[in-house]
Amino acid sequence: MTISDDTVAIIGIGNIGSTLAANFAAGGQDFLLAGRNQEAARKLASTLSGHAEVVTIDEAIERADVLVFAVWLDAFKELIAQYGERLAGKVIVDPSNPVGPDGAGGYHKVIAEQESSGQILAGLLPAGARLVKAFGTLSLPTLSAAAWREPERAVQFYAADDDAAAGDLVADLIRADGYEPVRVGGLDQSIRIEMYGDLHEYGALGRAVTKSEALAAV
Repeated sequence: MTISDDTVAIIGIGNIGSTLAANFAAGGQDFLLAGRNQEAARKLASTLSGHAEVVTIDEAIERADVLVFAVWLDAFKELIAQYGERLAGKVIVDPSNPVGPDGAGGYHKVIAEQESSGQILAGLLPAGARLVKAFGTLSLPTLSAAAWREPERAVQFYAADDDAAAGDLVADLIRADGYEPVRVGGLDQSIRIEMYGDLHEYGALGRAVTKSEALAAV
C-alpha cells in the first residue's frame, strides 16, 4: 500500500533517510527527496527506480503534506525554527532518537532520562502541525534487513495523538516501508519507542517482532 493522495517527502539523506528511501521505493511509494547535498541526493535517487524526485529542502517543505525529518535531534530543532509557520497543516514524522556518542564507542541519552524527543519536538511545532513518532524503533541494519519479511511482516511502532488522520497516514507509510504498523498510543508514549525504551530494538525488545508479539508487549 502506498499513499497516493498526499505528497510525501524525506528530508535527510544520511543512514536513516537513505534506508527509508530504499524501502519506500521497494514498496512503490513515490516521494520527494531533499538534503543539504543536492549532488548526493541525486546520486541516491538514481538508485530508486524513478520513485524519488530530488528537490531542495525549501521545495519539500512547500510541496509535501507528509514530511519525514530523517535528521538528528538538534538539526530537527533547527529546521522547525527555520521554517516555523510553514509547517502548519503538515504531518511531521519524527524518527529521531535523543542520543549522541558517549566517547567510548557507544551512545548515551542527550536529554533528561524521562524526556522524549517526540514530545519536545511536538512542543516546538506551530499550531496545526501534527507530529507522529515513527521509523526510529529499529537499528539501521534491522530497518533494512527486516523490511518485507515473509511470511509475517515485522512491526514498526508509532505514536500519534488523537488526530486519527495523521496517524493513519503514517500507518500507511509504514506499510509502504515493508512493515506492519502498531500504534502504542499518543505522543506521551514516544519514550517507549525511542532508543532504550521498552519497545525499541535497543531496549527491552532486543529485536524486530511480529504483530502478535508487538500487541502482547504494548
